[in-house]
Amino acid sequence: MLLIDKYAYFNGLRNVHPVEKITLSLCLLLFILIAKAPLVSLFAFIVMSTFIVVVARIPLSYYMKLLAIPMFFLFSGIVTILISFTDGQTFNSDVIWSTHIGDWQIFISKESLNRSVNLVFMVLSSVSCLYFLILTTPLTAILQVLRKLKLPPLFIELITLTYRFIFVFLEESVTIYQSQSSRLGYITIRQGMKSLGLLISVLFLKVFERTKQLTIAMNSRGYEEEILFFDQSYRYSSVNWFTIAIIFAGMMIIYVQFGGIL
Repeated sequence: MLLIDKYAYFNGLRNVHPVEKITLSLCLLLFILIAKAPLVSLFAFIVMSTFIVVVARIPLSYYMKLLAIPMFFLFSGIVTILISFTDGQTFNSDVIWSTHIGDWQIFISKESLNRSVNLVFMVLSSVSCLYFLILTTPLTAILQVLRKLKLPPLFIELITLTYRFIFVFLEESVTIYQSQSSRLGYITIRQGMKSLGLLISVLFLKVFERTKQLTIAMNSRGYEEEILFFDQSYRYSSVNWFTIAIIFAGMMIIYVQFGGIL
């Protein structure tokens, strides 16, 4: 079991109705994307991080590691937004920093800085909303909500099987890697590249074999074009819905107070 999946089953919000958690995370995400306001995004990030670390009791160190993954790609791509190039001299009052390399001028303007800050806050808040959902809600509970929304059974089955084969890929890849490492398969860079190619090719063969075994197992248990699930019982909480309403009211107040238009 992945650690992120383990926390989804064992956290402080595991007994909260999944509809409430999905409503909070997805509606908050939608509001962030529509508003595109840094203060709204910052407020959402603080709220969701508090729910994750304090209420759901997810370790802060693990949460920071999860945030580091998208932030690495964000900062590697934000350079192109923050820094501008020109082959001549730019006389712009918005330029807050500039330097010359040969005939080229490299500069940072107030507009690019504002766009970069806004993007950072939007990404952080959006990711925190999704992390709140996946760290506090098991996939089975999410699928239970999707079935109640009358989504096509085929779509739900595709999600289920895709999720299942994430673990199959990880299990098989770890087994093959350990087998190769015990035979000094990664002792040099050249040998490691060769072993990695073999790992990828063998991995797909192993997963294809596991797929056939899964198909046989499902058919032997009476599979008839729809996977049956056991639905866990949850209860709605008026306190939770009131909290969600307060959060959205606070975001709207911040948005309107600082120049936003609803």
